[in-house]
Amino acid sequence: MMIHAMNTTDKATARIDGDTPNLRLFALLEAIACKDAPFTLQTMVEETGLPKPTMHRMLQQLEGAGILQREGNGRYYGTGRRLMRLAESVLLNNTTHGARHAVLAQLVRDIGESCNITAFSGSEVLYLDRVETPAPLRFYLHPGSRVPAHCSATGKLFLSQMAPAQRRRLLSAVELESFTANTLTGFEALERELDQVREQGYAFDNEEFLPGLLCLGVLVPSPQGASNMGLAVQAPIMRFSRERALSFLPKLRAAAEAIARINDELPPGADDD
Repeated sequence: MMIHAMNTTDKATARIDGDTPNLRLFALLEAIACKDAPFTLQTMVEETGLPKPTMHRMLQQLEGAGILQREGNGRYYGTGRRLMRLAESVLLNNTTHGARHAVLAQLVRDIGESCNITAFSGSEVLYLDRVETPAPLRFYLHPGSRVPAHCSATGKLFLSQMAPAQRRRLLSAVELESFTANTLTGFEALERELDQVREQGYAFDNEEFLPGLLCLGVLVPSPQGASNMGLAVQAPIMRFSRERALSFLPKLRAAAEAIARINDELPPGADDD
């Protein structure tokens, strides 16, 4: 089974191959996973070159399984809850989890504060892994916890990678809830913050989700460009100022690079045709 992306004058097309119907459905899912907005049946027909009845049947199968869902006026398709949960389960439980956890644990020993690995899920940040500091005062957030992206350090990093129209479409569909006096709840203020985040390559949660909690985050580099994995350190403000947090930025980035190398490692023979 193979999926090929090819650039034409103005649009990318995908050729979907597979020895069985199930493999062709999987290849179609790979093409759909690259989309940052809902799509129509006709869009996929044009991009893949498959006959319209064939594409209609494949999309119906995916919708019937809860992998895709209809949006808007019913002409558009988007990611279904079942596919979202599958992606999250893979991130939480894949075979690189142990190696990433070891990097995270060493980072906590080096910094002395709680650290976590996150991913972007819908409009929220999903905690994939976390190691707590042994210090007596700490905020406990377990793997699987979710935090709204607009008031999270790594959430701001994920949002900063998106095109403005895509980001506005996403955020306009959810409430930018105010959790503390510092939470950014206006589009303009958040856009200014994201411009700065994009320029500096790191982000703070300055008591924006929980009072008394400061967080500094960076992205885990990805060969695809945009990253869906973040790394962050969190601590109570009574012992963790912005200046002290920034002093740990080199260690944070080094750990992010180490995790990126783990993510990019393939098992023997995985790159064989």
